Amino acid sequence: MTDTSTHRETRAAHAYTPGLRISERATVCRLRRLPLPGQVHVAVGDQVAATDIVASTQLPGRVHTLNIAHELNCQPDEIGRFMVKSEGEPVRHGDILAESKAFFGLFHSFVRAPIEGTIEAISTTTGQVLFRGEPLPVNLHAYVDGTVVEVHADEGVTIETTCALVQGIFGIGGERYGQLRVLTETPEQPLTADLIDASCRGAVLIGGGPVALDALQAAIEVGASAVVTGAIESPDLDSFIGHPIGVAITGQENIPISLIVTEGFGQLPMAERTFGIFRSLQGRRASVSGATQIRAGVIRPEVVVATEQPGEQSEAEAPTPYMTIGSPIRLIRAPYFGQLAKVVELPPEPVQLETEARVRVLRGRLSDGSVVTVPRANVEMIQR
Repeated sequence: MTDTSTHRETRAAHAYTPGLRISERATVCRLRRLPLPGQVHVAVGDQVAATDIVASTQLPGRVHTLNIAHELNCQPDEIGRFMVKSEGEPVRHGDILAESKAFFGLFHSFVRAPIEGTIEAISTTTGQVLFRGEPLPVNLHAYVDGTVVEVHADEGVTIETTCALVQGIFGIGGERYGQLRVLTETPEQPLTADLIDASCRGAVLIGGGPVALDALQAAIEVGASAVVTGAIESPDLDSFIGHPIGVAITGQENIPISLIVTEGFGQLPMAERTFGIFRSLQGRRASVSGATQIRAGVIRPEVVVATEQPGEQSEAEAPTPYMTIGSPIRLIRAPYFGQLAKVVELPPEPVQLETEARVRVLRGRLSDGSVVTVPRANVEMIQR
């Protein structure tokens, strides 16, 4: 009886949950994959820098149409005798595609190619010619400094790196690179526009407390690569992007810098340990990705700084962690999105919510001392 009770208590005392990684020294692997099959330019064992091209491919060009029958004022089934170019033939912009002669050759009508590309199809049913524009080259960069540990034929590579790794709660913008510059004195100090000047060009700017909208605009004006800070106000984020942020994956926004917040939304300071890691890395080159997805298939925004001593012992990428009583967590759904808490209870049985769904929950104590009950799927564990 006692053994069974103890076992039940042990099961209730921990749970699996996604974790947010903050590590001064870790070994991580990053898969780099092409959108279409192409050519891999490196081999297993090669040392690569973040900006090295490790694979490349070509995306098909855009399709354009031109109504030849309309241009020559003829029937669609007549265009074949006017065409001077054939299917599959390359053309340059301005090349003559079709020619019509009238009145014993005294009058000529020409149709010229609107783009450079290849004639993909000539239709005598519609009278149209389809062009395929020039292929679009795609170069895949290594993203991190490290070693190629696996080659995926015609698709990409896996790169292993020994690094400092800081994952954020939310980010926008794609992959970027630059030297780390810590601009605030403390993790509580906001990142404001007056701290940003021309020397920040190309850098990854680190702030402590929330970043103001005018500071983001100043970072763009001086040509900074990315901004990493503790928090941002939701209205400022919406204004910066130009529309309310959705729940889909981020990272494809048409913005000139990437933004990562490590703690959440509102007036939150950066965690002291996170800020300390950034200060210790001042001047080092960082790889930054703002891509975020907090639903199934979690993707974390991150800052990766490769170390200079790859032979030293480091912390390997951890498996999914245990969450126990006292574990620090972050709430990732409204109405508590971005708030920090500590686990005070992990009820073993499912609980029925207001939505009538029955799910496993936890009770967490917020920074103001209040205790809230939330679904376990709505939190992430903070791994310090």
